[in-house]
Amino acid sequence: MTTTGLKAQLQHDLHDAMRARDKVRAATLRMTLTSVTTAEVAGEEARELGDDEILKVLAKEAKKRRESATAFRDAGREELAATEEAELAVLEGYLPAQLGDDELRVIVERAVASSGAGGMGAMGAVMKAAQGEVAGRADGGRVAAIVRSVLSGR
Repeated sequence: MTTTGLKAQLQHDLHDAMRARDKVRAATLRMTLTSVTTAEVAGEEARELGDDEILKVLAKEAKKRRESATAFRDAGREELAATEEAELAVLEGYLPAQLGDDELRVIVERAVASSGAGGMGAMGAVMKAAQGEVAGRADGGRVAAIVRSVLSGR
């Protein structure tokens, strides 16, 4: 098995972090590579993930860190929230730049127009079309909120 570009980059960066004794970066990359390996062996047959699939794993891990930081902060555990945010910062370095609300609204409006959606009943079709174009550059919750906003205005 050959290693894909993004996975090879993660492994290389893990080795660099270990050499530099950067514990947060090394731990985050180690957990991320474990998640990638878990995704590779999930299902009927083991396979190597492509860069797009690895980006989805990275986005999922980033979302976990974001939610954990919020939960820790709400519980008054600032030190744990800070740790989660430090890990999130490492992961965000590998993710594509996030779309702004205006850019996201343009994509959603284009998806509404292409799917011919006329109301909230077509939200699933619009979400599918919009998520295809967004491709990990925005959280699904943000996309859904803008889709609801656009569809309710029709």
